[in-house]
Amino acid sequence: MLLCLFLVGRAQAACTVSATGINFGVYDTFAVTPLDSTGSITVSCDRNPPTDVTVAIGPSGTSGGFTPRMMGQASRPGRLNYNLFTNASRNVIWGDGTGGTATVFLRKINRNHPETATIYGRIPPLQSVASGSYSDRLTVTITP
Repeated sequence: MLLCLFLVGRAQAACTVSATGINFGVYDTFAVTPLDSTGSITVSCDRNPPTDVTVAIGPSGTSGGFTPRMMGQASRPGRLNYNLFTNASRNVIWGDGTGGTATVFLRKINRNHPETATIYGRIPPLQSVASGSYSDRLTVTITP
């Protein structure tokens, strides 16, 4: 009796994501220039050899979309438009690759070599909004 087995498998890398949120500080409704700030996403994976990953940031939890994303107030209906970008020029919206958005590709990540990507945030000028705190919740997805 001849028995041949061909087994094919692929090991998944276990990765962790940590983020430094973007704190825009105080927004001046009369300022004629946008308010910019930065944050970061760091990815570390436990795999050797290193793995490459794509990092996507989902739509706004407040508006449900990418253009614009919106921050909301906890107890009021106020909304403040903003967006996140992949570059310092702030002309490529960081999203999930749909609707004109782009993702970020990080290369050769392992536990000894985490990679960090900068998130470039911008609030457009001259928005008439109520005073108070604004926030949004986003989902970050990494795909090998």
